[in-house]
Amino acid sequence: MEFRRILLEGNEVEVIREGATLVAADGRRVEAESAVHLPPVRPTKILCCHLNHVSRVREFGVGLPPAPTWFQKPVSALNAHGGAVVRPANCRYLNYEGEVAIVIGRTARNIALADAAEYIHGYTVANDFGLHDFRDTDAGSMLRVKGADTLCPIGPGLVTDWSFTGKALRTSVNGEVRQDGSTDEMAWDMHYLVTDLARLITLVPGDVILTGTPAFSRPVEPGDVVTVEVEGLGALTNHVVAGPAPVSDEVGAQPTATEEVLSTALGGDWPLRGERRPVATDRSQLPHPRVRPRYEA
Repeated sequence: MEFRRILLEGNEVEVIREGATLVAADGRRVEAESAVHLPPVRPTKILCCHLNHVSRVREFGVGLPPAPTWFQKPVSALNAHGGAVVRPANCRYLNYEGEVAIVIGRTARNIALADAAEYIHGYTVANDFGLHDFRDTDAGSMLRVKGADTLCPIGPGLVTDWSFTGKALRTSVNGEVRQDGSTDEMAWDMHYLVTDLARLITLVPGDVILTGTPAFSRPVEPGDVVTVEVEGLGALTNHVVAGPAPVSDEVGAQPTATEEVLSTALGGDWPLRGERRPVATDRSQLPHPRVRPRYEA
């Protein structure tokens, strides 16, 4: 079943998708293409996995981390299907990152891996946009890189009873496929990610977990239309618009185009200098024995 949240005659309404039609609890019906979408859930937090897709790890020529590493997007970054993603006028490197998002259904804290599925309400599509102009100054928290307003579109709906194995994930820009991956290349699956976070952080219903992106995240420009499509979850489409530069340029770090910024924004098109860590090619090369990657390199 797929649930969505839309604006219907000025009100926020939860609807169920029936083919191309959205149906409200009172029986009102609206065509999905013409509906004004809202984020399908209202999370208290948005938690995001760094490197997870093996193609992304290989693209950067780095080793797979011994366990998932995390950052957080503020809920003010939430956006929806059809919404505009704003690139400030003083920034150049706004990158898309097509992903699957987990939505928590039950309060989870200190749970067993075997029980993780019981705490997941469903899944949705996400685009983990990032302003990499700030990558060198916010490399640790990535607060401004990933947390600026509009940089977390999710939707169009929340799908329950979805199997995450063997599902295609594609991102296109203006109709041209740019990312072409699969959930099977994820080192850590959905159950592992939920269990890892819940060891120390209480997850509550509606919380969103972004699960990582495949290779070939690249910058987009105002006017571009970006669509992330996940098999069985639907397609999330957003358009990029130009926003004004911040009024004050006298405070804080300013956008840059350092080697770190360029190497992250342009991926394999601008490789980092210096010695690189070897890429993990089998489980025996992973430095922590408790890690259980799902892929075979």
